[in-house]
Amino acid sequence: MTGRARPPDAVVAARRDRIMERVGAAGEVSIAELADELGVSLMTVHRDLDVLASRSLLRKLRGRAAALHPMDAELGIQFRRRANLVEKDAIATAAAELVPPGSTILMDDSTSCLPLVAKLVDRTPVTVITNFLQLARVAGTGANVGVIMLGGRYAVDFDAVFGHDVYQALRYVHAAYYFGSAPAITAGTLYHPTPDSANVKRAMLEASAHHVLLADHTKFGRTAPFIFAHARDYDVLITDAHTPVEELDAWRRDDVRVTVAD
Repeated sequence: MTGRARPPDAVVAARRDRIMERVGAAGEVSIAELADELGVSLMTVHRDLDVLASRSLLRKLRGRAAALHPMDAELGIQFRRRANLVEKDAIATAAAELVPPGSTILMDDSTSCLPLVAKLVDRTPVTVITNFLQLARVAGTGANVGVIMLGGRYAVDFDAVFGHDVYQALRYVHAAYYFGSAPAITAGTLYHPTPDSANVKRAMLEASAHHVLLADHTKFGRTAPFIFAHARDYDVLITDAHTPVEELDAWRRDDVRVTVAD
């Protein structure tokens, strides 16, 4: 006697996406409700939640699933890829205008850089240096884009590499531009919840001549444990129209050029 056939991977992925959307919209949902809405067993929902929780996409609690705290969500690459796509695309369009042909560019593991590098692929010859594997793969699709991948300790939640080898490599790099983001910005101070990412961002600032911050409005008014930079360390801030005026004023006071992407 054979067991039930395992559903196709696409069906499983679609079901888990629905769970994420449902939990994200409600903030918290009982496991019984999810099983009923999806038409699957409680055991199936438990398995799905175990996988999603292991990827830092939600929290599995006793009898229910809950959305992550906003700062915890910044740690999950799958969550960050899906967040604020419209704003990130507008910011990337404005950022692409800053890149002269032939430039060498540093980009960190910020998902805000993904739409930017996608626009550069068909635009102009550039060299991209990064610690972010997904970004390197996107950049590598362009005939005019050279990619230099920094080596180091791989962190699956970020799809990026960190550690001593990254810092050592950056000591011998000089780029024209550094494009990056921050998960938390308040009054011109930039924060990150993990020391590894904070240290890489700081090292990339030191290894580049011009610094551009790509940050949608959701990044502002938040803090995290590790400070890695201040507004005065940047030349340009590109954000969207929903960013609070008082946050923009803090950057303008440090003579940073502020661009509000339409």
